[in-house]
Amino acid sequence: MSGVVKGMEAAMRSMNLEQMSKLMEKFEREFEHLDVQSRVMDDTMANASTLSTPQAEVDSLIQQSADEAGIELRQQLPDSGKAAPVGTSTVSSEQDELTQRLAALRHK
Repeated sequence: MSGVVKGMEAAMRSMNLEQMSKLMEKFEREFEHLDVQSRVMDDTMANASTLSTPQAEVDSLIQQSADEAGIELRQQLPDSGKAAPVGTSTVSSEQDELTQRLAALRHK
């Protein structure tokens, strides 16, 4: 592309219409070639990102990795698009324990 631009600059300086016409044709061919390459790259990237592994395989691999590391998976992974509650059971159990301790202190 840079060669085409340099050639166009030289043709513009000399104002040679025949040379300018040839360079413009070359520019159009290069531009079309670049456009085709861009489309191929876009299609390739789109296909690569749309290929996905089945969820069962992903879950199986996660479980296998956890088993190898000696980690127990205690909860199911949330479905995509749904947020899992963060720490609500831990917070509520701590609240219950604190409430019981406060009640015990008041009754003494």
